[in-house]
Amino acid sequence: MIIRRATAADAETLSALSRDTFVETFGHLYAAADLRDYLDASYAPARYAAQMDEQGCALWLMEDDGKAAGYVMAGPCKLPHADVQPGDMELMRLYVRRELQNGGHGARLFAQAMEWIAANGPKSCWLGVWSENIGAQRFYQRHGFGKVGEYLYEVGTARDLEFIFRRNMV
Repeated sequence: MIIRRATAADAETLSALSRDTFVETFGHLYAAADLRDYLDASYAPARYAAQMDEQGCALWLMEDDGKAAGYVMAGPCKLPHADVQPGDMELMRLYVRRELQNGGHGARLFAQAMEWIAANGPKSCWLGVWSENIGAQRFYQRHGFGKVGEYLYEVGTARDLEFIFRRNMV
């Protein structure tokens, strides 16, 4: 498995990988129309290309013999928390195909993003995690993150409780 910095040329691959992994993990939670609309809006290739062009945003793609296996995305924090300061960063997404989970691949992607985040000098790194994803919460807690808030994440008509985690970087 290799990890490399994603480019705009990877937008279609990132879109397909995001759709696959989101449906694998969360697809059963939503009405078909809500899921379809969410996937189309959130994981459109053009949106990935725009995010890669955004100042201070970066993505890394993990590949297994040329096949997309996972990715991580980081950038300026956009979470709805009163303590977010200018310059704070966010671990926005960490997706790994289901069949590759629990093999250390997510940890490798996480480490890549955290190294980059630390090099950018933020006071804090933030992330949002679904309230019922206990495994992810434990992973982030092992890496120094703690719960500091909550918000509702919209997927169509559904409202999911998300936890906001923060890790001080200084």
